[in-house]
Amino acid sequence: MSAAPPPVYLDYAATTPVRAEVRDAMLPVLEEELTGNAVSSHRFGRAARALVETARRQVADALDAEPAHVVFTSGGTEGDNLAIVGAALAARRDGRPMRVAVGSTEHKAVLAAATSVEALGGEMVALPVDAQGRIDLDAVDRELAAGLAVISVMWVNNETGVMQPIDDLAARAAAAGVPFHTDAVQTLGKVPCSFANPDITMFALSGHKIWAPQGTGVLLVRDRTAIEPLFHGGGQQAGLRPGTENVAGSVAMATAVALAVQEADAAAAHTRTLRDDLERRLAERLPDIVVHGRGAERAPHISNVSIPEADSDSLLMHLDLAGIACSSGSACLSGSFVASHVLASMGVEPPLAGGSLRFSFAKANAAADVDRVVEVLPDIVTTVRDLGSRLAS
Repeated sequence: MSAAPPPVYLDYAATTPVRAEVRDAMLPVLEEELTGNAVSSHRFGRAARALVETARRQVADALDAEPAHVVFTSGGTEGDNLAIVGAALAARRDGRPMRVAVGSTEHKAVLAAATSVEALGGEMVALPVDAQGRIDLDAVDRELAAGLAVISVMWVNNETGVMQPIDDLAARAAAAGVPFHTDAVQTLGKVPCSFANPDITMFALSGHKIWAPQGTGVLLVRDRTAIEPLFHGGGQQAGLRPGTENVAGSVAMATAVALAVQEADAAAAHTRTLRDDLERRLAERLPDIVVHGRGAERAPHISNVSIPEADSDSLLMHLDLAGIACSSGSACLSGSFVASHVLASMGVEPPLAGGSLRFSFAKANAAADVDRVVEVLPDIVTTVRDLGSRLAS
């Protein structure tokens, strides 16, 4: 009996494992007999404080920021909520309208945070996109002119990889005197990005997308008066994110950020080669396949395709049985049987959107992974289409 082929993981946009260098950086903290609380004044507390502040400087140096800009969080969702809801609360504090604008194709963390502002008495505006997923700049200008507490547009879309013109958007927001936030969770380590642009007010990152542990993250905040805290407690991190600091998580996050920046160019070249090869070869085998966002600038690590007359749940099940892991879009939606709001906002009809698959690559992938997908997917599509036809008849 021949051995089963090795599993193929093409869902790195959902999560990454903890890489050895990150684990090695945080292990000494975890293995210490006693790690102090970073706010304690004794030697154990001072040692913990030194580790956190060193990590803060490492993140700042890697991203062209200042240490005072770095707020350690539990991940992208917390960072997005702190930025958006925090900005709305700051507007209320200052007597300004609690009105927030976000892209219609944002991650659910951004959309849900913006929607929660309505429950606080504010207003949420969803900015439209074109058929390639690019933000409508005229709509941006209109909403900025109408007055906003904050505008949030993600740098790289987590489902399609479509990139937005962040510098242009941030400049428009700055000219209107509106804080600008970007969810950069799918950006760091994939395309060049930093906090050097003074027009970007806030910038959210998640550790588990860059080979750090789940439950780690960073929100860069240029002007701390631009937001109000969501939590209240001991005043840690200048009061913006109070609570006992995660020393090991901060060390891990700083190491992962530095490595992601150092390796971004090589990672981008590698994943772009694999992505482009996959899309080209699948189009040869499945001529009616649709690549979403192909006409826009895309980050190199994500490919979102739709297969007509096939539903993604069935495709995913058969791919999983074949040892191939991918997703039907955002990992936060997979398994929830909810149509992609990203594809809907791009005008993709429900039947086509219902056959979408997201393949996402990392440096750990190889050409053999693409070979495996190209080998098995066409037969899976035939099986799924045949089953669908029988059920419909």
